[in-house]
Amino acid sequence: MADSRHPPTIDPVASARWLARPATASAWLHEEVARRMVERLDIIRLQPQAWLHWAPVRGGLQAHQALRERYPRATPWLWHPNAAEAAQATAQLQSPWWQLERWRAPALHEGLPPDAGVQMVWANMALHHSADPQAWLQQWHRALAVDGFLMFSCLGPDTLRELRQVYAAQGWGEPAQAYTDMHDWGDMLVQAGFAEPVMDMERLTLTYASPERLLQELRELGRNLHVQRVGQQTGLRGRGWHAQLLQALLGLARPDQQGRLTLTFELVYGHALKPRPRAKVHAESAIAVDDLRQMLQAGRSAQRKV
Repeated sequence: MADSRHPPTIDPVASARWLARPATASAWLHEEVARRMVERLDIIRLQPQAWLHWAPVRGGLQAHQALRERYPRATPWLWHPNAAEAAQATAQLQSPWWQLERWRAPALHEGLPPDAGVQMVWANMALHHSADPQAWLQQWHRALAVDGFLMFSCLGPDTLRELRQVYAAQGWGEPAQAYTDMHDWGDMLVQAGFAEPVMDMERLTLTYASPERLLQELRELGRNLHVQRVGQQTGLRGRGWHAQLLQALLGLARPDQQGRLTLTFELVYGHALKPRPRAKVHAESAIAVDDLRQMLQAGRSAQRKV
């Protein structure tokens, strides 16, 4: 029986392998999405004393610097999916010892913060790679202090719609896992204990000069995690299939883009708060048998006196 908690089209093994594979740089699209997320912070008054950056190498190292400039006194925590990315982030984000900025700014902390230890969780372009996104949401909820907030982004269901059409026409397997709708993310936020979720979406159309450049960009953004990514094919895909793929991708050219290949990306943005816990209301009360007898006897005595 399928687990309703897990995205049905994501292969957990493929997801784990992708997270274990060290990212060498922040993808351009991820940095651009993070820049737009930073602009959304203008409407938030809370100034966090500490914040958690989830997978900063993948989410955007430039964005990390922008956040440190916005919150210069806040202590940053960094969570990484593998040790190689932790080392890379430390090397790129830590100022040299001779610069005064290193001694003035709060020190970087590696790993997960203590429960209720931060006032902001920042997770850019990460959730659509997780085979158990609800577990991540619950983890972020635990890390947040009361009245703290979560900022995240991910890909939406309209992403790569042109590429899906190409694969379907060729009879191949799926080119990517199915991406979750923003309304479903809102429901999962509430289930994880968040309050006042605000979801937003926008579409970007990116153009490429060649099929090779398009494939390079997709490899920088992630991997195909779909459980049916190979379709009915039983053998390995070789040079012949790759040449066929390049030829098929030429069909993505659009006259209104001067013949450049086009791909759609749906970007989903989410923001939610961690509310104060509600007081528990006990629906049942336990009464000892002897106390119940005394209450009944007292009631009978009162009736006799009337």
